[in-house]
Amino acid sequence: MKDAPTAAAAVSHDSMANAIRFLSADAVQKANSGHPGMPMGMADVATVLFTRFLKYDAAQPKWADRDRFILSAGHGSMLLYSLMYLTGYQDMTLEQIKNFRQMGAITAGHPEHGHASAAETTTGPLGQGLANAVGMALAERLLAARFGKDVVDHYTYVIAGDGCLMEGISHEAISLAGHLKLSKLIVLFDDNSISIDGPTSLTVSDDQRKRFEASGWNTWAVNGHDPDAIAAAIKAAQASDKPAMIACKTTIGYGAPTLAGTAKTHGSPLGDTEIQGAREKLSWAHEPFVVPADTLAAWRAAGAKGAAAAAEWSKRLGALEAAQRKEFDRLMSGKLPEGWMQAINDLKKKTSAEKPKVATRQSSQTVLDALAKVIPEMIGGSADLTGSNNTKAAGMAPISASDFSGRYVYYGVREHGMAAAMNGLALHGGIIPFGGTFLVFTDYCRPSIRLSALMSQRVVYVMTHDSIGLGEDGPTHQPVEHLASLRIIPNLVTMRPCDTVETAECWAIAVAAEKPSVLALTRQGLPTLRTAHTDENLCAKGAYVLAEAEGKRQVTIIATGSEVSLAMEAREKLKADGIAAAVVSMPSWELFDAQPAAYRASVLGEGTVKVAIEAASTFGWERYVGPQGAVVGMTTFGASAPAPELYKHFGITADAVVAAAKKRV
Repeated sequence: MKDAPTAAAAVSHDSMANAIRFLSADAVQKANSGHPGMPMGMADVATVLFTRFLKYDAAQPKWADRDRFILSAGHGSMLLYSLMYLTGYQDMTLEQIKNFRQMGAITAGHPEHGHASAAETTTGPLGQGLANAVGMALAERLLAARFGKDVVDHYTYVIAGDGCLMEGISHEAISLAGHLKLSKLIVLFDDNSISIDGPTSLTVSDDQRKRFEASGWNTWAVNGHDPDAIAAAIKAAQASDKPAMIACKTTIGYGAPTLAGTAKTHGSPLGDTEIQGAREKLSWAHEPFVVPADTLAAWRAAGAKGAAAAAEWSKRLGALEAAQRKEFDRLMSGKLPEGWMQAINDLKKKTSAEKPKVATRQSSQTVLDALAKVIPEMIGGSADLTGSNNTKAAGMAPISASDFSGRYVYYGVREHGMAAAMNGLALHGGIIPFGGTFLVFTDYCRPSIRLSALMSQRVVYVMTHDSIGLGEDGPTHQPVEHLASLRIIPNLVTMRPCDTVETAECWAIAVAAEKPSVLALTRQGLPTLRTAHTDENLCAKGAYVLAEAEGKRQVTIIATGSEVSLAMEAREKLKADGIAAAVVSMPSWELFDAQPAAYRASVLGEGTVKVAIEAASTFGWERYVGPQGAVVGMTTFGASAPAPELYKHFGITADAVVAAAKKRV
């Protein structure tokens, strides 16, 4: 939708922009909480975008070929909510506006995906929305390459502030977008020179335009309160052969008689006197939450204008060959293809028969080779560790600025940007993203992993080199506390498989889940322990009895990943000493905790001595072993040495399990 004339031309631009300003200021004032300055400052830019350029239909918020609008400066959420109400999104009523930041309202303090229908992503942590937008713009290019421009052809717009551009993630995102020449990505920079502490001159002196240009973007600078200049810049940006950034020079809190242009408008209500002064200054002679009928009608016309484009798009979609139409609908619905699980079961059966000894990162590669053939929406990548993470499935061609038909992203050393872009890929729809780095570098990904969980997005984090077992690279690269820190994130499934069969089952869980997953995978080779095939996904229960005790169970040994084979060795040693022990493989705490109490009790063995072993922090294991049990694990950082020496040095051994069990039997 390019440079369409504003509906209801009799209504002035100023009146439409002021509707945003005062709905925002009034809502913040009523809540006595919020950020009025940004919505007031960017109201002119938003009005131009939503009335002249943005392709959307307020009556169809999830129209697949809509332009994506991301409010990366999420603290200015009332800008989005005001726009939604004015343009006629059914879920955004005036009552919702009046209940801004209140319990049960969809008008949360920062936009939340899944609450307000136009919130394409959850923003608030600055820079995340910008980085998500890179993933969305990439998704548009990938799907357009597959289904054609008649079906997939839309822009991704971002409003970002000074804070977004100060955050380190912005560099990773900007660099990746420029490298891939994501020319349908347009960033509208709210260049108001204000942050919470005061003028940005206190903290930053970057030339943002030059910064973007150095990363391969085209840039423009405009007066953010001149609608014609804004429109001209957006029109030019739409024709750009590179991603585009428009620096919109604005006044934060525009219209406030004494506070405009100051940090005082950023994160606090203006106050009744200041709002009344703004009403007088901007000639807005209306009570709080009242929008004059002609102005509201003009906005509603803008919100309905995209219905014609949506209808035309539906015709083009219907004209696709039947199989392609069905496939497009399947991808956008998030449903997996029929029969995909057969690839997993065939691989499990083959593995149980052949019994390979390989690292689970290599097991993951084998699983990916099978899954990628039957789930074409899987898009992989790695943060410059492809050969170590084993994330490039057979036949996956690289994605490049000149060819978006591939399925593999070389993200470079941009772990945080990768994770946030994967969120954007998933949020866009039609794609299941997975990407890898070392488990220790989940620290670099953590804010984005948390948002994956908060938004319930199907993103798969392939995290290899998962313990001291990685060896000589030493404690900087050996994760110790990381599994514990991931397990405490709500709505995230962390899985640490013990062999190729479990790895296949964990991948099956991850691609079918409506939430994110972390796969923690080894560098060192592990034996196949699941030698009897079953189509049942045993890992789906989080934990199961891998080897029952011979006779009445006295000891239950619980282990994950590479330590399950040590648990099996300890079981044999205890058996030789006349102690009956069972081994429980527990690839996922979260999945196990979700099982019925009776099942959990049967697996853990009520009344038995419980010993857990994991080459990671012992934190949290007490919930399974109880006050009388024992945990064999790490209580310090690791060291630089070959893996076998490290396991011996830190006491992560079968003998340590045996000693702990004997002490308690």
